Amino acid sequence: MNVSLALTVHSIPLWFLVLSLFLPRLCIFLAWLQHGTGHFIPVTVNLIGIVLWILIPRLLILYWIYIDQGISLWFIIHLIALAIAWGGGGSRVYSRRRVTYVD
Repeated sequence: MNVSLALTVHSIPLWFLVLSLFLPRLCIFLAWLQHGTGHFIPVTVNLIGIVLWILIPRLLILYWIYIDQGISLWFIIHLIALAIAWGGGGSRVYSRRRVTYVD
C-alpha cells in the first residue's frame, strides 16, 4: 500500500479538489459543463454514477480521487470532510429558548 502525504495533483484540477470540499454537487456539475471532464474524471454516465451524484456526491468524488491518485493527502482531506458532513459537524444546531410573557 502506497500512501503519499504530498498535495499532488495528477489529472484532477486543483479547483475541483478545493471546491468539492465545500460544494460537491455544484463542483461535479461545473466539471460536467466543461465538456473536457473525460480527461480527469472517469466517465460514470450509468445509473450508479447519477444516483451517487444526486444522493452522495462526496463518495463519488472520493472514488474519483482514489482512481486518479490513490490514497493521498487529498483523499484523506476529503475523507475527513465526509466524516464531518455525515457526523453532523456541518449542520447548525438550533437552540430553542422559551420566552415567557408576563401580563
